[in-house]
Order: sequence, then C-alpha cells, then structure tokens
Amino acid sequence: MTRRAAALLVAAAATGCGGSPAREARSDRWTPLASSTLERTEVAAARVGRFVYVVGGFEKRTGVTTRAVERYDLRRDKWKRVRSMPIGLNHTTAVTYRGGVYVHGGYRARRDLSSAASRLYRYNPGRDRWTRLPDSPSQRAAHAAAVIGGRLYVAGGANANGSLHSLEVYSFKRRRWRRGRSFPGPARNHTTGAASGGRFYVIAGRDDHNLRSVDRYDPRRRHWRRVHSIGTPRGGIAAAPLPDGRIVVFGGEQLEPGGTTIKQVEVYSPKRDRWRRLPDMLTPRHGLGGVSYGRRVYAIEGGPQPRFHFSDAIETLTVP
Repeated sequence: MTRRAAALLVAAAATGCGGSPAREARSDRWTPLASSTLERTEVAAARVGRFVYVVGGFEKRTGVTTRAVERYDLRRDKWKRVRSMPIGLNHTTAVTYRGGVYVHGGYRARRDLSSAASRLYRYNPGRDRWTRLPDSPSQRAAHAAAVIGGRLYVAGGANANGSLHSLEVYSFKRRRWRRGRSFPGPARNHTTGAASGGRFYVIAGRDDHNLRSVDRYDPRRRHWRRVHSIGTPRGGIAAAPLPDGRIVVFGGEQLEPGGTTIKQVEVYSPKRDRWRRLPDMLTPRHGLGGVSYGRRVYAIEGGPQPRFHFSDAIETLTVP
C-alpha cells in the first residue's frame, strides 16, 4: 500500500467516513456491530448527527416497559446510557428536528399493549434533558411519524378504540396540534412512516392481518394517494429514508400459527413508484428501531421471534 493510500484510510476512519473504524459496512450483506447495553423490543430510534438514540420498549431483564434511553456512536461503534424518559413507553415513535429528539405516543402499560398515550416529549442531547410538550388530540401507539419542514406528522396506530387511519400535525414553531385528513384506509397499527420529497408515507402495518398498503400524503395539497404496495405484507417494522429520497423498509413479524419474523428487506423509489429487494437481514426482528446515515441503514434491537422476545443486536447495510 502506498503512503498516500494509507493516509486516506486513516483519515476516513478518523472522520467516520465509511462507518466504524473496526467494521466496514457492505452492500451485499448486513454487518453486525457492537451489541447495545439492553436487550429490548418495541423500541423507537432517531439519529442526531453521528449519534442514534434508542428509546423505550420492553426490556428483557424485568419484562416491563422501560424509560431507558441508549445512545449509539456511529463512528466509534460504542454505546452509552443517557437520561431516561420521564415515563416508560413501548410502541412509541421517535423523530429528530433541529438537533432535538421528539418522542410521541406509545403504550404506557407496564406489561401489555394498553393505555395508549398522547404525550409528546423533546430530548435535548446537549443538556441531556427532557421537556414535555403539548399532548396530541388523540392517543395512539404503534403508529407512523415523520417530520416535513417545521411540522411533525403522525398517522395510523391504535388506541382503546382500535386501529386508526387519522392524521394529526404538530407545528414546532406554534407548539400546537391540528387534525388532518384521514388516509383512505385500511386503518392500521404496527406501521411505519417516512418523509421523502416533502411527502409523508405510511407504510404497511396490520389490523387483523399484515398489510401491503402504502399511502402518501402531500401537505401542500392536503391530499392522500395510494401508491405501489410493498412486496411483503408486514407489521412491526422500521423505515429509514436515504438522502436520494428512497425509503428502506425492514423487519416485521407474521403472527399466524407457526409465525416468524421477516428477513426480507425492500427499498422504495418514490420517483419510479417501485419496490425492489435488498439483502436479507442477518437477524430478522420485529419491534425494532431503524435509522439511516448517508447510504447506510441500521436495524436496532427488536424481537428475533414473534411476540415477547428481545435482542441487543444492531446491524448495518450500505444501500447500493
């Protein structure tokens, strides 16, 4: 190796280009990274800069809903515990906006899927501090969430009344919620959401069975449209948008007798309205967190078998 090539490799490792210095991400298969500090399922995750924050869920040691928050350093491949949430939540959502992590909804019950919340919290990573913001009009858990411009969009999920197809929008500037137009259906929970090209996508999920439906909301027109369905029906999933606008969806579970977790990974191109397969997950999981960093996506924790199972796994894939 030439001196120049060696210097470039050292610089890439120091700046985090190409991922953690120890384990290079690949595009032909998922790569395992350092295990998290907890084994959890039904978590949510969001990225601020080079750090990923993993919140809530059910924790294996106690078997109950946790307030715990872990921070993963994408460059150093290391984990650290930070300040816990004010309350424990499972099946919650997490997004980022202007350097803050926003956590909305979820179930508050200690051991089951009940007591859906309307809470909205902001975590300030610099101060390691949580702040409660105005509650949403509806309680919901296992729903879709994404940020477009200065607003948070949440849709679907479930509460004591059953599965939802309603939409609610929070203005970060005004600190105020409003109700939006419901998506055309079907109502669903255990779904996932992503923003791409200024539009909000609600992807798959389930009601009494797994769904393939994908609905797209245009905030400017306040209009929903059904787009091409995902290839594999799935619920309990995660999504991660890429810089080029594509959306990667992974994880999920089949709950029928003899059910299993879903290994297939799919990427959606909004420009082409088309899905295609990516390499299967090494450790298929449901109730997992998902984030992206450049062209890399990360699958975090979740259950390796249907229902109450737990994992501390994190894997990454570079999307070609």
